[in-house]
Amino acid sequence: QVQLVESGGGLVQAGTSLTLSCSTSGVVFGNYVWGWFRQHPGKEREFLAAIDWRGANTDYADSVKGRFTISKDNWKTVIFLQMNNLQPEDTAAYYCAVNSAWSRRPDYAYWGQGTQVTVSS
Repeated sequence: QVQLVESGGGLVQAGTSLTLSCSTSGVVFGNYVWGWFRQHPGKEREFLAAIDWRGANTDYADSVKGRFTISKDNWKTVIFLQMNNLQPEDTAAYYCAVNSAWSRRPDYAYWGQGTQVTVSS
């Protein structure tokens, strides 16, 4: 059974950094892709970044490119999202997900429960 558990969210001040983690288990490693999304209240989930199983390839939404960084640990079981220079508009619920193919749509096969990030001005 695939399980994804996000952590690291919280309340931070504008201009600071935060790193989210996503612990994964039950994934049959192969050509899988991990992604980070966020969701503002009343809006659809927004793609942020994705990384492949080997960590060799990444993809970023233009809105966060250069400010957010996705990475994986050496054991390839934890996915990170480092977020720099956070702004109040980054306030959202953040989700990690895993899929068998690259996608920027929120159609990934498995999802975590999400972690809330709140940025105060």
